[in-house]
Amino acid sequence: MSNKRTPKESHFPTHDGVSLFYRHWPAKKPRRGAVVMFHRGHEHSGRIEHLVDELNLPNFDFYAWDARGHGESPGQRGHSPSFGTSVRDVQTFMDHISDQHGLALNDIFVLAQSVGAVLASTWVHDYAPQIRGMSLASPAFKVKLYVPLARPGLALLHKLRGEFSVTSYVKAKFLTHDPERIASFESDPLITRPIAVNILLGLYEAAERVVQDAQAITVPTQLLISGADWVVHHQPQHDFFERLSSPVKEKIELPGFFHDTLGEKDRAPAVAKVRAFIQNVFDHPPAPLNLLHADESGPTADESKVLATALPLLSKRGLYWTAYRANLALGGLLSDGIRLGHATGFDSGSTLDYVYRNHPSGIPLLGKVVDKTYLDAIGWRGIRQRKLHVEELLREAIQRASTTFKRAHVMDIAAGHGRYVLEALTSDIQKRVGSILLRDYSDINVRDGRALIAEKGLQKLARFEKADAFDRTSLAAQAKSKLRPNVGIVSGLYELFPSNEMVSRSLAGVADAIPQGGYLVYTGQPWHPQLEMIARALTSHRQGQAWVMRRRTQAEMDQLVEAAGFTKITQRVDEWGIFTVSLAVRNAHAPVLTTAQ
Repeated sequence: MSNKRTPKESHFPTHDGVSLFYRHWPAKKPRRGAVVMFHRGHEHSGRIEHLVDELNLPNFDFYAWDARGHGESPGQRGHSPSFGTSVRDVQTFMDHISDQHGLALNDIFVLAQSVGAVLASTWVHDYAPQIRGMSLASPAFKVKLYVPLARPGLALLHKLRGEFSVTSYVKAKFLTHDPERIASFESDPLITRPIAVNILLGLYEAAERVVQDAQAITVPTQLLISGADWVVHHQPQHDFFERLSSPVKEKIELPGFFHDTLGEKDRAPAVAKVRAFIQNVFDHPPAPLNLLHADESGPTADESKVLATALPLLSKRGLYWTAYRANLALGGLLSDGIRLGHATGFDSGSTLDYVYRNHPSGIPLLGKVVDKTYLDAIGWRGIRQRKLHVEELLREAIQRASTTFKRAHVMDIAAGHGRYVLEALTSDIQKRVGSILLRDYSDINVRDGRALIAEKGLQKLARFEKADAFDRTSLAAQAKSKLRPNVGIVSGLYELFPSNEMVSRSLAGVADAIPQGGYLVYTGQPWHPQLEMIARALTSHRQGQAWVMRRRTQAEMDQLVEAAGFTKITQRVDEWGIFTVSLAVRNAHAPVLTTAQ
């Protein structure tokens, strides 16, 4: 009798309504956990089905999808709206598995190859899921493009032509030595040869970010590197492994292996290593890495200290940034946005409101061109996407809270001008809201926020008061209000302050104010490609001081929120991985702080 496991075939809906195909191999009872597998680029879940039996883990469920545009899933072959969309698909898939099959994230292990490994590692980096661990086989952190200048050429063509696809040049004999795998690859009608250029370019960008910032990853991680890989470069894989913060990590180099690591002819020892790693993290789960004091020591603390250190004026970099600041001063004579940044701080509520409105302004002709370039900076594009994500999750929080408490009462503890709160109020959502309290420490923001409330005719619903977002007593006092908030918002605030003590104090005050079952919308900034430019050239709202930011990984931010008594339930992130927006629910756990806090 054959012990081969037979999959059940199903579909799950993505956030944008696409129905993706997946296979599920149920475990023999009692179920111990689950392994979720992600296939290589160009392939599909059927190409990794053999691993279900070869891993010989009968008490584990196995799941494997066909990514957008691959296998049995719909869409143009090899295409997705963006690489970030596909990463969000991973989150949606995990949510579906958890909801439909009763699996906690901590009972899930991820096994991914090549492009699938980049998708998985980007998801783990950006969303900080508390999974049991992951094994990555030959992650495509840097694809070998044998045509000189292929990547910049493709980027230029994409900008000029828009969407188009390129066809894979890789032959099956360069993927594996296994004659059966070679034959099946060449005859498989579901193999997807094209890849959309936006996905290829997005793959490169995401991979570079994840490799550079691999310290943000703390889950147990196993890395398998094929020694004779014709498809991807080795060095980024080694760099990724060295930078991992994972307390449990293992690197296995496989001499002579081609790119299809877990589909190689002599793969049994490699598969055995994966099996052993999975069993180990389930037998001996490591304690989560405590990140509550990451502001005192660690990679992001070290990074911010370097950025806060002045450069020698006559050094090359010192001269460069002096010239950059002079150029920015000139820009302030032309561009209204740059002028406003100099006057109020580039991190001020006034500047952010200007960026949200996104209407280039300045002296005629040249000023508007300069201002448009300024507003198109990647950081400001990320800010505008963050606004949309805050509005989306605020609407979800209001819907949930109005179901639990009949009416949603919203409190934003550092609202700036409050535009993202007021513009989230569609007619349907507004009916669910009982009150809106906007707070901010800046007199300018209070004045302009009240004007915006009046402009939108929301005086009966919303009010604006001056208050300190880090004053726990002031925040906690809202618990005694007749309009006690059951939805809290903190957007773009904690990113400006490196101290976790300050953030913990503020979050504790929010937790004091919000009842059990209420909600918190909070933002994070785990990554930014312009950190040095911001620190060396831009000033903050704090009396013209340099705007030096300490990044918080998503795992660190989530731990701070969890310590305050909230549990994250969903998250959004922009295409560049810069800004995240999360929604958490208030649980029964009350924050316990030291006397100093």
